[in-house]
Amino acid sequence: MATTATKIGIWMDHSIAHLMEFSNNPFEVNTIESNFTHQEKMDSLLKGELHLHNKEQQKQLKYYKKLMDVVKKYNEVILFGPTNAKEELFNVIVADTRFHDIKIQVKQTDKMTPQQQHAFVRDFFAAK
Repeated sequence: MATTATKIGIWMDHSIAHLMEFSNNPFEVNTIESNFTHQEKMDSLLKGELHLHNKEQQKQLKYYKKLMDVVKKYNEVILFGPTNAKEELFNVIVADTRFHDIKIQVKQTDKMTPQQQHAFVRDFFAAK
């Protein structure tokens, strides 16, 4: 991603995030995926619910840390998507003082096609 862009939209759920820089150029979309596979979930379930919960939390935190590495490069961020993953990420970010100068907003949306995601990010930042 180019370092000149200052705004980014991130559509996310607990398994995948689509990162879209806001610029005048066509959207470049990067993807970050959570590495918690279905097989890992099943293996953890066999070991017990507490083990599953701990493993899931560790994987989720790694996923959020990857996203935070991206977020820290921008001045404005919109987190959006259908699950509460965006709120969870937002809560981790606001607890970290390194992010206090970044304007971050959270919006609830439904599942969206890539075109709808692009339009949402374009319209969100164009309205400012």
